[in-house]
Amino acid sequence: MTTAHVTGAARGIGRSIALRLARDGHDVAVSDLAGMAEALDDTRKEIEATGVRSVALHGDVSDPASVRALVQDTATELGSLDVFVANAGIAQTKALLDVTPEEYDTLHAVNGRGVFLCYTEAARQMIKQGTGGKIIGASSIAGHKGFGLLGIYSSTKFGVRALTQAAAQEWAEHGITVNAYCPGIVDTQMWVEVDHDLGEINGVGEGESMKAMAEGITLGRVSTGEDVAAYVSFLAGQDSNYMTGQAALIDGGMLFV
Repeated sequence: MTTAHVTGAARGIGRSIALRLARDGHDVAVSDLAGMAEALDDTRKEIEATGVRSVALHGDVSDPASVRALVQDTATELGSLDVFVANAGIAQTKALLDVTPEEYDTLHAVNGRGVFLCYTEAARQMIKQGTGGKIIGASSIAGHKGFGLLGIYSSTKFGVRALTQAAAQEWAEHGITVNAYCPGIVDTQMWVEVDHDLGEINGVGEGESMKAMAEGITLGRVSTGEDVAAYVSFLAGQDSNYMTGQAALIDGGMLFV
């Protein structure tokens, strides 16, 4: 039995990933901010209903001590850490000229430093265990193409791609693969908020911005959390053993790179 940890698992893509990994047979630790405790515990209960073990942990991925505790508590409670999914992230929809230095720092603290901390702490634990592992991070289509009004968010997701490539090279000797997933428009609360903010900026109604963007999706629909989770399932399993340093698009055909 292998153990996975998924950050940002109280809702959205993280919740879908955690449930999919549980159905795949992994024991799954889930984490999120303390303010998401009730929703996170619901995720834990759903995981346990599949017949595997789970633990719900609270932590802030931007804080080194917090991430260290998440990793250590996972290994202590569930016996090991074999798969780590650095999923937690935040978005901002704002023109670059209106972004404050404080807002820039906040996005990079969560989406950039948070992934760095999760990657490195997970790697330390896996190296100590001596049995290799799978480290998986959340990038985005915005990590392949910078988007107007999502400029700072895009810069964080480009950073995840670079970090993934570097980590893959450094940790291969320990049997650790490092890959990222790059969703497009996903039917989650984060994208509802992005749609709302874009609507206010562009003077259009609720849902219109997402509808306009969805028209450019080759497969004709926005994705679900389950679409993304299916790819993460592959990255967490044995079939991806010869794949590392990659950041694949799961966007229904929005970008072709």
